[in-house]
Amino acid sequence: MNILFEIILVACIICLIIYIFYQNKSKLNADSAIQNLNKKLQNKELELQNKESSFQENLNKLHSSFAVEQKFIEETKFELQSREKKLQKDFEDLQKKLEEETENRKKVLSQKKSSEVRLGSIAETLAPFLDQFEFDPEECTFLGKPIDYISFGDEEITFIEVKSGKSQLNAKQRHIRDQVKSKLISWKEIRIE
Repeated sequence: MNILFEIILVACIICLIIYIFYQNKSKLNADSAIQNLNKKLQNKELELQNKESSFQENLNKLHSSFAVEQKFIEETKFELQSREKKLQKDFEDLQKKLEEETENRKKVLSQKKSSEVRLGSIAETLAPFLDQFEFDPEECTFLGKPIDYISFGDEEITFIEVKSGKSQLNAKQRHIRDQVKSKLISWKEIRIE
């Protein structure tokens, strides 16, 4: 029984040695796995640091680019505002010149029209003494409005309107002309007692 005991004891010692060996090997594997995980972790940290660095570098570039663009926009805005002010001033100056020119033209047209009216009045007054006037001045009576003259000739009575330049008959004068041409003329005698 001693031998059996010794064999069992030796078997237990061998099992114990194998167990310790596997425990050490397992511990070595665990240490190796921990070291591998630490290396992977360090690699990931390094990778993240590189990515963070790259991201920070890109962010700085974007900030720099944004600052340049912002400056360009501000300069362009200032330039456009300056142009707008200049154009506004030019517009106001041109508008003022236009108003002055319009006023001057009104004055000139008014003076021209006044001159034409005066010339027309003079022509109306002097018409019987001009060569173009084909009626006997002594047979003509000056009315002025709405018709300038009526000629009381031996053979007919004639309504005469004197015009100068490009002047035209007004509405009332055209109406009288049309009535005369249509022979819508009558005689009325009014007695006052």
